[in-house]
Amino acid sequence: MTTTPAATAAAQDFVRAAAVVATSTGDDYHVDIRSGRHRLAADEPQSSGGADTATTPVGLLLSALGSCTAITLRMYAQRKQWPLESVRVHLGYEKGADHAVRVTRRIDLVGDLDQAQRARLLDIAERTPVTRAVSGSTPIVEEAARHE
Repeated sequence: MTTTPAATAAAQDFVRAAAVVATSTGDDYHVDIRSGRHRLAADEPQSSGGADTATTPVGLLLSALGSCTAITLRMYAQRKQWPLESVRVHLGYEKGADHAVRVTRRIDLVGDLDQAQRARLLDIAERTPVTRAVSGSTPIVEEAARHE
């Protein structure tokens, strides 16, 4: 994994906004995930050697993207006092030739919004924290592993 000069900035320049611990034990692919006081899990489908006990890691990624998009748009519309009734985010993870992958996203906005409001909300969707992370503008900085 490569890092950029911005990614190697001193640790004191950053404040942790979220943290997750993912733990895999045993020979299967099931992973227990702790995010704050919440517990999640991930696994692989049986067709990939897993037991299909939870959503896949890609499913979790799409869930993060979809929920972040919906929450961000709801927050923005509330601040603007726009009549946004609901947001539905449809996501897909697609595989192409030569190992290419892409995420597809369709956002349905329900409410008495005019075209300018709809356009602005779709513009905001391009800059949510998870959208930026998924699209590659957030560096992953490797920390030293602890051996227990």
